[in-house]
Amino acid sequence: MTEIEPESTPDSETNVAFALTRQARANPDGLALIMPGRQTRDGWEDRRYTYGELEDLTNRLAAGMQARGFEPGTRVAMMVPPSLEFLTVFFALFKAGCIPVLIDPGIGLKPLKACLGQARPEAFVGITRAHLARVVLGWARDSVANLVTVGPRLGWGGCGLDELLDAGGKGRFSIPEADEEATAAILFTSGSTGIPKGVVYRHRHFAAQVALVRDTYDMQAGEVDLPTFPPFALFDPAIGMTTVFPVMDFTRPARVDPKMLVSLIEHYGVTNLFGSPALMETLSRHLEARGIRLPGLRRVLSAGAPVPPRVIDRMHKALNSGADIHTPYGATECLPVATIGGRELVGEASQGNRDGLGICVGRPLEANRVRIIEVDDGPFEHLDETRSLATGEVGEIVVHGPTATDTYWERKEQTRLAKLIDGQGRVWHRMGDLGWLDDRGRLWYCGRKSERVMTSDQNLYTEQVEGVFNALEGVFRSALVGIGPEDRREAVLVVEPEKNADRAELRERILQTAAEYTHTGSIRQVLFHRRFPVDIRHNAKIRRRELADWAEKKLGPVDSGDGEDRESDGKSGKKRSPTREKGTPEKKKTSRKNSGKKGSG
Repeated sequence: MTEIEPESTPDSETNVAFALTRQARANPDGLALIMPGRQTRDGWEDRRYTYGELEDLTNRLAAGMQARGFEPGTRVAMMVPPSLEFLTVFFALFKAGCIPVLIDPGIGLKPLKACLGQARPEAFVGITRAHLARVVLGWARDSVANLVTVGPRLGWGGCGLDELLDAGGKGRFSIPEADEEATAAILFTSGSTGIPKGVVYRHRHFAAQVALVRDTYDMQAGEVDLPTFPPFALFDPAIGMTTVFPVMDFTRPARVDPKMLVSLIEHYGVTNLFGSPALMETLSRHLEARGIRLPGLRRVLSAGAPVPPRVIDRMHKALNSGADIHTPYGATECLPVATIGGRELVGEASQGNRDGLGICVGRPLEANRVRIIEVDDGPFEHLDETRSLATGEVGEIVVHGPTATDTYWERKEQTRLAKLIDGQGRVWHRMGDLGWLDDRGRLWYCGRKSERVMTSDQNLYTEQVEGVFNALEGVFRSALVGIGPEDRREAVLVVEPEKNADRAELRERILQTAAEYTHTGSIRQVLFHRRFPVDIRHNAKIRRRELADWAEKKLGPVDSGDGEDRESDGKSGKKRSPTREKGTPEKKKTSRKNSGKKGSG
């Protein structure tokens, strides 16, 4: 392998790719990446790469990109699965001054085409299958001028990755100076509760994100990471961790083979595991059923959707007392916002979830500022146009911090709806989530603003309602949806039962429980669904809009009352409010007053 170094390096280390260079210079023989292959009786066959090798490969690729006409500022669509190529191409694009455009391929062909049309990439780096889809479906046909194929080419031009490496091995290249305000990448949201949007990341956002994740969870160089969500692997070179890519379908984390995960964790001495709640559900069931312990893990992170208390309980049985499962809260537009350790969560905070208070997502990170504002679906330009709510009142969560992004790519209207400016000119991001702050400074998540159900007499928030029923034996998960016209909206609870649950008996207990709480007493309709539709990225976010359409078809018109599964014989009885401390949803009547603005919560 021919070593190549840039002929000039900027003074600033704003560009996150310099973190890889720093690791390579400090520890060139340090293990950076392990790609497990076939499992054997003795463990795993694998391919291994050092930090020195990653640095050389990324330098050669960056030089090759510049030689092939990738100018600084070029937007490059990147569709490469987790692999050596995934890491090296990403960091090489940064070194060449290009702007990676990352779109989750699982969002569907039509949305994917729309995202590429919106981003208008000028180059496309992808595996053979991605290029084949690009040609057949016409992805970014009018904008792409430079093509790189990872794998065999089938006559569509451009060059292969090996050719790019060869082009970069013939001369030196220059790393352009990176302004911290310059666009570093465009990362598209999953679109699980709306249209996918390209989030503009500036170099300072990436630098801050690396620092926050590293320092919040005390991640150290030399640790071994098993990232089952590929983008998380991009933190590893910046921190100095070894990445072990699991052998799995990353678009279906819920269907992961837990035996494979356990084997990798034990064989490679994994200290850090990141996975979606759906993956943790599968893994934790396996661990509990077989009494498996994982004493080498220092921490487990799970994000992308709320993590059920039962999953946290199971994971604790497998971890040492000094380890924990953490549930960071945030979004593509701002991450991380807050965090909480499972050992705090499974106590009274977990009981609060069962009692309908929402999900405690912990205290905001010290670098962040969080406010709760009155719910409104309309745009605001300035923060002082909104009304801040008191402790305990449910409203919309807004955040300012070093990772709070300020715009969507080519989406002016969505930017107007999601961003606020304060008196100091700082950008605040509207999370689109509902929540409240308790008197201990902890943030409680109550659900997506767009998924609240507004009936004629009260507003219902998904996580506050579903937490009550998810605690019942026989309920795997539940979803609150609203059906019917806006002036006669009816709340329906859709339940995905555990296998072998007695549905008639379970329905009876659900209706009895609903009658006990003031915020669930209006629920008279219970439907059972075999398997909830969920997002592709994490397999954990429930697609409640699809469930609402399904429920409306199942039940028929709201006023008919003749649906096969329609139940309106909820048990009468004295309703009890959720157990609460001072300043919790007991006071949420204030935040639910109609402010006179359209869509007010």
